[in-house]
Amino acid sequence: MVQSSASDEPRLTAFGGEFADRATEALFRADRLDEAKRHARLLFALSALLNAGFLLSDWRFEGTGHFLVALSARFGVILISLCCLVAAHLTRRVRELDLVETLWQWVAGAGVAVLVGTRSELALFVVVLLPTVYYLTVPLPFWLCLVNGIGLGAMLLAGYLDFDQPWRLSLGLAVAVATLNAALSIIVSRSNRLDRLQWAAVTAARRANARLRESENLLEKTFQAVPVPLLVTALADGSVLKFNAAALRFYGGTPEEALRLKTTDLYVSPSHRTQLLQRLKEEGAVTDFSSAVRLADGSRRDVLVAASQIELGGLPGMVAALIDITERAAVEQQVRYAATHDILTGLPNRAAFQMRLEAALGTRRPAEGVCLLLIDLDGLKDVNDSLGHDAGDMVLRETALRLAALAEACGLVARLGGDEFVVLLAAPDALEAGRRLAQRILGDLRRPVPYEGRQLSTKASVGIAACPEHDGTSGELMKDADLALYAAKQQGRNRLMVYTPAMRQAMSERMTLLREIIGALADDQIVPFYQPKVSLVTGRLAGFEALVRWRRTAHAVLAPATFEMALMDREVAVMIGERMVRRVASDVRGWIEAGYDCGRIAINLSPAEFTHRDLGTRLLRQFHAAGVAPERFDVEITETVFLGRNSDHVAPILDELYRAGVRVALDDFGTGYAGLIHLKQLPIDTIKIDRGFVTDIEQDAFDTAIVCAVIELGRNLGMRVIAEGVETAGQARFLRERGCEFAQGFLFCRPLPSQDMPAFLRAETEQTARARLDLFL
Repeated sequence: MVQSSASDEPRLTAFGGEFADRATEALFRADRLDEAKRHARLLFALSALLNAGFLLSDWRFEGTGHFLVALSARFGVILISLCCLVAAHLTRRVRELDLVETLWQWVAGAGVAVLVGTRSELALFVVVLLPTVYYLTVPLPFWLCLVNGIGLGAMLLAGYLDFDQPWRLSLGLAVAVATLNAALSIIVSRSNRLDRLQWAAVTAARRANARLRESENLLEKTFQAVPVPLLVTALADGSVLKFNAAALRFYGGTPEEALRLKTTDLYVSPSHRTQLLQRLKEEGAVTDFSSAVRLADGSRRDVLVAASQIELGGLPGMVAALIDITERAAVEQQVRYAATHDILTGLPNRAAFQMRLEAALGTRRPAEGVCLLLIDLDGLKDVNDSLGHDAGDMVLRETALRLAALAEACGLVARLGGDEFVVLLAAPDALEAGRRLAQRILGDLRRPVPYEGRQLSTKASVGIAACPEHDGTSGELMKDADLALYAAKQQGRNRLMVYTPAMRQAMSERMTLLREIIGALADDQIVPFYQPKVSLVTGRLAGFEALVRWRRTAHAVLAPATFEMALMDREVAVMIGERMVRRVASDVRGWIEAGYDCGRIAINLSPAEFTHRDLGTRLLRQFHAAGVAPERFDVEITETVFLGRNSDHVAPILDELYRAGVRVALDDFGTGYAGLIHLKQLPIDTIKIDRGFVTDIEQDAFDTAIVCAVIELGRNLGMRVIAEGVETAGQARFLRERGCEFAQGFLFCRPLPSQDMPAFLRAETEQTARARLDLFL
């Protein structure tokens, strides 16, 4: 086979000029079969016609003995030529045609050999001419051509020679015929070589063209099948030279309109094409060029262009792919918006605000200041709990609108999360502008928010910090504003506070105290002290209240007032509460096992502990783990538990404890904001009068009235009343006379550590009870 590469020359035989590879030679001859048959038919027809014409010349032999022989030979040649003409038409294979042509050569040659026996001048010409005709006109394989040529030449020579003539003439003629055959074989070999080289070149060209057409066809089909719009344009004027089906669908026009289109009209912004061409010139190919195009119907689409520069007929061109990113761009825009804005209010969120704050501080001029107003809504939790989160969301949206309206001309408003907003001001006198804006904000947020026929009351606390007055970095400035907001809440809410360095110092002290308290918990320094509760009627011991103490050193025991700031931390308060319950339950078990009657032990529960819905279950589990019945314990709560974020947890927790036998006491009654409704709705069976009312009970008529009212209220509700902070016999006598049944305070005993309790309990007798009564009787 001829190699597929056009640059490879076919290998030919050295003598004969045919393909060395038999398969290639067979393919060559098969490829030429139709032409060879046409050539053979023409040759046979000419042979018949010429020999028919030569019959006229044969009449000159009439009357001689050679006439009949010549006539028979001539008719034989004519007959074999006609038969071969028909046979050539019927052949279907190369070998069949070779057989027909060979048969014709030998039969016709034999007839001619008879005819040249006249030894005329024409006969000598035929002896030379006929082998030449055979060599040059009959397309046979070289070896067959050579055999037939030599054999026929010898046969003609034999027919022509007169062996009675001198041998030298015969030898000369034989040499001449041999030379002729040699020369003709060389000519045939060269012709074969040229013919096959030409065929190989033509075949290679055909194959190359076929591959080219196939490649072009494949490329065209691929070009059209690509689902991405593809355009081929001229760089000179931007005219569209070619486009695929996806491009036509994308553009929306007819093929004629698309071909009349120029990319200069396609771009929404003409400068985009200039930028794309500039990048192509610099980089050669572009894969990420964003632009916008206008379609046939006038609509705009955002696209991503990938383009490469190509050559079109010697002129620069460009092939470009367009990827429609309109929807993706819209989604990305939504994602970017969602990433930088609060979904509920539409305000910038914390991340966007942080970037704006850093930018404002980074570009601040020396004469300009930056002020932060950190705003926290007071009472949003109550709105959510009472009316649902839809009402709370309405309050947040309305707050956002009011803040945006107030700060529209001078600042940026953002929502940091929950009920916390922030306003950023940049002005020459930013701190003073912030004060004025904060006053307007407090006033505007006091206006009720209408919701489903109700007027929702909202207020706010504001913390203010400014640069350069306070700090110069975004992180520190936010801390300053947060500290100021914390101070505003601590001082009663619904007010503004400007940051002062003392706030940071207080926070630092609080953090230090928190670390120390956590360390104290790890070192088991948080311990219970027990203060007795005494009956003012009998003087007998009624139980104890477990008070938290910090045994900082062997000789230094701190009361809660010294680490009150740490107790404001929810996590720390919960850890201390859990520690106290475990220690108290363990102590009570030890006293019971030792045979001491310690009465009921009251444990204080902080509001932070009510953040856990399973508080009641956890307490009962701890009592059970210690092996002490729940009836041995009371829990004391303050009125602040009803005001916290988890106030809805309080009733179920107390109900669970009360059903298990735990009594519930309301501590510091009268100092908080709880209503009498809580005494009705909750399982409270004990009221404790705060020490603040007991201290001046004998001198202050107001305190006297309050204490008497609480005692009367407890008696009417069937509740026990316990007075705290009783330190004088007069206070005890006054309380006893007014009907208060129980009291606790330094008059009877100071709080005792757990190791002193066994001795105290052992000493408890009728005499000690009578001695207590003698103190104030």
